[in-house]
Amino acid sequence: MTQRVSIVIPAYNEADTIEATVRAALSIPEVDEVLVVDDHSGDGTAEAARAAGARVFSLPRNSGKGAALNYGIRQAIGEVVVLLDADLGVSAAQARKLVLPILAGEADVSIARFPRARRKGGFGLVKGLARNGIRYFTGLEMQSPISGQRALRREALEKLVPLAGGYGVEVGMTVDAARFGYRLIEVPVEMTHKETGRDVRGFLHRGRQFWDIAFTLLKCYVKYYGKNHSRMVR
Repeated sequence: MTQRVSIVIPAYNEADTIEATVRAALSIPEVDEVLVVDDHSGDGTAEAARAAGARVFSLPRNSGKGAALNYGIRQAIGEVVVLLDADLGVSAAQARKLVLPILAGEADVSIARFPRARRKGGFGLVKGLARNGIRYFTGLEMQSPISGQRALRREALEKLVPLAGGYGVEVGMTVDAARFGYRLIEVPVEMTHKETGRDVRGFLHRGRQFWDIAFTLLKCYVKYYGKNHSRMVR
């Protein structure tokens, strides 16, 4: 049976990139629909996404990435659901590399492994926290622990929703998927997106990421070890 593929893109003030991202996503032969969840943008993101051919849903207030993803997932028709960031531009076409292993039955969750960053960003604290946290709860060694580009079988996704809020959404998703016994793989891609530098804005962004991920890991500890502090064996 042919499996339908839906792409869900949460977007907040991404009018400059969303059109190219949607068109690239729609160019993937296996994709049946692209949904954009506009998280109460103020710059014409919804209009640009609609013009590019996406089904667009606009939230009444800014609710964060996790809430936008949860909403979009509920609207998606696909047996395979792909989650993409809005700022990928033409490189969103690389999502086909995530879709194919799922359609072939080789994995339940595929995660994009990005190439090395083009410029220096932070000092690795955010990725280090995410990588170590995932290893602690699952034993997995992830090269791209906070990659937001991933494809999932619907069966697996239904076990993971509602997704965590804030910047901890990817870490929470990875931990839960592995703990449920789903097969995760990382797939090398040539995707590009906006990169934050070593300036005030970049450090503030990474600070929010760090605390959101720390809070998500704390919730994972309570969820999995709260009643029994001995580590569970998968």
